[in-house]
Amino acid sequence: MAAIPPVCDFGWKAPGFDLPGVDGRRWRYEDVRGPKGTLVMFICNHCPYVQAILPRLVPVTRQLRELGIGVAAISSNDAAAYPEDSFEQMQRVARERDFPFPYLYDESQDVARAWGAVCTPDFFGFNAADELQYRGRFDASRKEAAPEGTPCDLLEAMKLIAATGQGPREQVASIGCSIKWRQA
Repeated sequence: MAAIPPVCDFGWKAPGFDLPGVDGRRWRYEDVRGPKGTLVMFICNHCPYVQAILPRLVPVTRQLRELGIGVAAISSNDAAAYPEDSFEQMQRVARERDFPFPYLYDESQDVARAWGAVCTPDFFGFNAADELQYRGRFDASRKEAAPEGTPCDLLEAMKLIAATGQGPREQVASIGCSIKWRQA
């Protein structure tokens, strides 16, 4: 089922995390912070909304890193119910796509809950002071990739944050598959 996250809560402070990465090390928020800001993305492997943007997401995150934006992705889905989102499958996707950012596993789902993550993809763009400035979409893609040349809302927002510390006041919410929560 599709889900839409809430609008950006400007100034909200990034909660910490300490999660295993597909690269074999543990990552904390402080480890991924960039001098000009930080982007934390909640993604997963099986979601068609994520799959639609993935070919463009990797080069965009490379551009962001060049601008001084730290980047990390977190998968919080219930891997028992969605085996495509298992840690082993995360490792495969990260390797095949040559992710230039840590891909982290939130098996307990505690980080997704603390962050208020709603869907995949769900983007959290922070300025250098770790204040939320962007909680919008990647671009106009849905389950299919947007046409070539479609502006990338995420890239433009993060460029603005890197340059000014402020995100755009008008933001279009992301849409994607709901986080797959474990049954209680």
